[in-house]
Amino acid sequence: MTTFGEPTQYHAMNDSPDRPATAAAVPRDISSRDYAARLLTAPAALMQLSLIEAKIVVSYMHPETVPAGETFITEGDAVNNGFMVLLLDGEVLIENITVSRTKPVTVTVLGPGSLIGEMGLLDTGPRSASCTASTDIQCAVLTRQALETLIAEQPAMGAKLLLAVSARIAERYRETQRKLVLFARLAATMQQELDRQT
Repeated sequence: MTTFGEPTQYHAMNDSPDRPATAAAVPRDISSRDYAARLLTAPAALMQLSLIEAKIVVSYMHPETVPAGETFITEGDAVNNGFMVLLLDGEVLIENITVSRTKPVTVTVLGPGSLIGEMGLLDTGPRSASCTASTDIQCAVLTRQALETLIAEQPAMGAKLLLAVSARIAERYRETQRKLVLFARLAATMQQELDRQT
């Protein structure tokens, strides 16, 4: 089994081991397991975990490397959808196919410390966006199977992780709602302006 800290080349991320990995040294001042845990506790991750709790979660993750240009999450994919990614190094483009378009539009660019695809841990629905490595990336992957193992072995920690993931999804939902309100106001203002001109 690949230990955390010895990144493997990209493969289908749901084909991963689901048992905790052991720490190994990597070219940073701390092990990649410790580095991943620190990123998981950073404010940008919004996971509300202590460093000790984050290390436990990371022990159930496995490392992956993805080459630049590779799409590792595909919008609409209902098969390869049971994992979450913690980005350790590099940048990822998040893209959506919008209404009346056939080519994806870049929604945002994410860097180290970003969590990607966490909804895949909670449901089996299709992916809502595509994620493409814009540079070579290193990441830590938590599969749904590994999460189930964590819950079975450490129920309190599993429950806290599920609450943290749910809180992140709720925050994204609230942000989407705020954007929809702004969009509705903008559309109403534009309609009023058009009505005045006719």
